[in-house]
Amino acid sequence: MDIPKFHPDSRALVKQYLTPAIYKQLSPLETPSGFTLKAAIQSGLKNPDSHIGIYAGDALSYSVFSRILDPIIHAYHAVGKTFEHSPDLDQTGLDQPSLAPLDPGKDFILSCRVRVARNLSEFCFPCHIHSRDRARVASLVFDAVKKLPQELAGSYLSFNDLSPSQMQDHLTRKQAFPKGDRFQDAAGINRDFPDARGIFASQDNNFMIWVNEEDHLRIISMEASADLSGVFNRLCRGLGHLSTQLEFAFDKRYGFLTSCPTNIGSAMRAGVHIRLRKLEKNKGILEKLTAQYQLQIRGTGGEKTSVEKGIFDISNKQRLGIPESLIIQNLHAGLAAIIEAEKSL
Repeated sequence: MDIPKFHPDSRALVKQYLTPAIYKQLSPLETPSGFTLKAAIQSGLKNPDSHIGIYAGDALSYSVFSRILDPIIHAYHAVGKTFEHSPDLDQTGLDQPSLAPLDPGKDFILSCRVRVARNLSEFCFPCHIHSRDRARVASLVFDAVKKLPQELAGSYLSFNDLSPSQMQDHLTRKQAFPKGDRFQDAAGINRDFPDARGIFASQDNNFMIWVNEEDHLRIISMEASADLSGVFNRLCRGLGHLSTQLEFAFDKRYGFLTSCPTNIGSAMRAGVHIRLRKLEKNKGILEKLTAQYQLQIRGTGGEKTSVEKGIFDISNKQRLGIPESLIIQNLHAGLAAIIEAEKSL
C-alpha cells in the first residue's frame, strides 16, 4: 500500500510523521461517522506550504487516528508523551485587581482579544459535517444565545438571510467572516458556504460568536483598550452561560477538541494589537522576549500577514496542558516586558 505523495517541498508535520507503517495501519480505518485518514490529510496534500496538514472530522478522530495525531501534537505543543488538560475557565475569570494595568497612557496597546474554539459533542466537525447537522448546530446556538445575561445580550445574524451584496457589505464592515482559506477549503470546511453560518454580536460588539467557521463556535471577547483582565472576564462569563446550554467536545488528555490539532487543549488564543515602532526595527529583541514568555508574533491582520505601521498581533503560543488563567498571566507578563523594552530603546 503506497503512502500518498506529498509535494517534495512540503514540510508539513503530517508528512514528517506519516510513515508507511502508520499509513498501512490507519488507512483502512474510519470513525463511526465515516471519517477517514484520506479525508483528514487532504489539506496537507493539496497545499505544499501547509505547516500541519491534517484536520479532525469528529471527536473520535483523535482516538482512531492517534498514531499520526499524537506525534504531531507532541511536536507542535511541545508536550511529553504523557499529558492531560485541566481547564480552569468558569464564570468568575480572573479577579480584576489581579492584573495591573498594562498601558495606562494608551501609548502601545490598541486592543485586546480573547477567543476560544468549541465544537458540540454530538456533531461531526465542520470538515465532515452534513448540511442538515450544520443547520442544527446553528439552531442550537441561536437558542442558547437567547438566554445570555443582559450585559451580553445582542442579536444573531444568519448569513442565509443575506444577499451576495449584503454579505459583501457585512464583510467590509467586519460584521461577518469570509469563506475559509485554501487550507480549510481543501479540508472541506468551506462546503456549502455561507449556508448555516452566522454571527452573534452583543449590543456593544464586545462579545461575539462565529457559528460554523473552522469550528462550530468561535467565542470572542474583545475591546479597544488594554484591559486584558476585563476582556478575559467577559469571555468567562459568556462561556459559563453557554456551557449550561451546550455540551462541548472534550477529552481529559486533549482538552477541548477542535478541527485543527493546533487548537486543542484550552483552544484559546489571547492577544493584543500593539504598536512597537522601535522593536519593529529591533526584531531580535522582540523575538527573544516572545520566546521567553511563550508568545507568538503575527502580522497586523493575523497569521500570514505583514506588519503595518509597527502594529503587531502578539498572542499566546501554549494552549495544551496549561490552564487558561496561566495563559493570561503569561501574556500579561510578556507584554509588560515588551512594553518596557520598547520604552528603553
